[in-house]
Amino acid sequence: MNSPGARTLSELAAVLGGGVPADVADLRVAGVTADSRRVVPGSLFVALKGLHVDGGKFVDDAVRRGAAAVVRERGTAPATWGAAGVLTIEVDDAREALADLARAFHGDPARGMTLVGVTGTNGKTTTSCLLQSIFSAAGWSTGLIGTIRYEFAGRVLPAPYTTPEAPELYGLLRQMADAGVTHAVMEVSSHALAWRRVRGIEFAAGVFTNLTQDHLDFHGSMEEYFRAKRHLFEGLPSSAAAVVNADDPRAGDLLAATRARRVTYGASSPADVRARKISVTPGGIGVTADTPWGPVDIASPLLGRYNASNILAAVAAAGALGVPVPAIRRGVEGMAGVPGRFEKVEAGQPFTVIVDYAHTDDALSRLLAAAREITPGRLAVLFGCGGDRDRGKRPKMGLAAARAADFVVLTSDNPRTEDPVRILSEVEAGVREAGRTAGRDYLVVPDRREAIRTAIEGARAGDTVVLAGKGHEDYQIVGDERRAFSDREEALGALAKSGAAAAGDTTRGERVWHP
Repeated sequence: MNSPGARTLSELAAVLGGGVPADVADLRVAGVTADSRRVVPGSLFVALKGLHVDGGKFVDDAVRRGAAAVVRERGTAPATWGAAGVLTIEVDDAREALADLARAFHGDPARGMTLVGVTGTNGKTTTSCLLQSIFSAAGWSTGLIGTIRYEFAGRVLPAPYTTPEAPELYGLLRQMADAGVTHAVMEVSSHALAWRRVRGIEFAAGVFTNLTQDHLDFHGSMEEYFRAKRHLFEGLPSSAAAVVNADDPRAGDLLAATRARRVTYGASSPADVRARKISVTPGGIGVTADTPWGPVDIASPLLGRYNASNILAAVAAAGALGVPVPAIRRGVEGMAGVPGRFEKVEAGQPFTVIVDYAHTDDALSRLLAAAREITPGRLAVLFGCGGDRDRGKRPKMGLAAARAADFVVLTSDNPRTEDPVRILSEVEAGVREAGRTAGRDYLVVPDRREAIRTAIEGARAGDTVVLAGKGHEDYQIVGDERRAFSDREEALGALAKSGAAAAGDTTRGERVWHP
């Protein structure tokens, strides 16, 4: 076939098992996309049916912008299509076609690259960053695709999605391949698996962190959510490694579903890579583990006991791929932290402020347990729940927070098109279930900026304030508007305004928090 990015219409049609008229067979295709706004003259537009919008509605727009052909599922062409003379290619599954076309257009860029896919509800980002650090310590040219950034060859790109749509994903992999990347780590979301975004990628290893409730607005049930995660392991070749958390109840189901080499890890369960000792200090965590490649003794600057599981996952995956133990140790110990993951905000204050992305009840419970271990005083948590997302987890998060923290501040997360007050009332139901009293044990402050200021003003020496839910995000979505907003920056502003940085007053916060 031609060089990447220079496919003809006939070559791409052949990928789908069909042909095109001779007069357009040699037409050079300029790109493959499912977004009509990205169409340029000569593009191939794939009409996808999404959750809320049918891509067929944008075919006329794509043609006006110069689409050379349209791919659609059989029987889905709406009567409004007025694109006279445009070539239409029919397929059984438009999402599979999109991935196949993107892969072919970009010349199968993942071929020859060692790719690790990391999936699970919590821990994907930290585990992926640990693996990238380990691969770099081993002397390999690395790439990272995930929630907080896309990174390779010294370049850092913003990450609009955890796992991009297939055209963007394969385009990114092409850039990595051209830059000489040999080993890459990719967070693989359940949405990406359900929508076949990673179709055609042969992973050298798949890593499963855990499964707890999330995204039920999309999947409908925990079983469907798990089934999406399982796709990654069902697709692994026998030469790959299936790296599974033995501490998770779903481990056996995943191991039974794969033909890949099975490698387990666990902090408390029998496993191939098992923690013998976990120690926690204000400066990090220590993990001593037994592995098939010899004992591993690591002193990590990562904070939070729960990160021991992420470290074990990275150790297991790296070991399965042949990384020597010394490089594994260097890689883990050399990664100081991940933005928005148990990230301390320091301004000289006599109490601790932590920003974290935890946005499920399980993640919140683990986060607060970790914060409690380093808190001699009181523990407060501020959080909310996203709008237009899984409503079932809202009271569960409220209950988890109320059980683990001394004081709770409920506030807006990304309300999107929902009423923030209604969201907070659903979260508050869980707080009340724990027997907490408004005003004494918790506050409801819908404005997140004001809520952060309130939480920080209530802290005194030895306390910890946890700002949960948004982590690394530098925006807040209100309605359809994305507004600039950073928990870290807001916390620094609140600390400066309150004078907390210079304070050692043990009576601070009496009017906000209660002993």
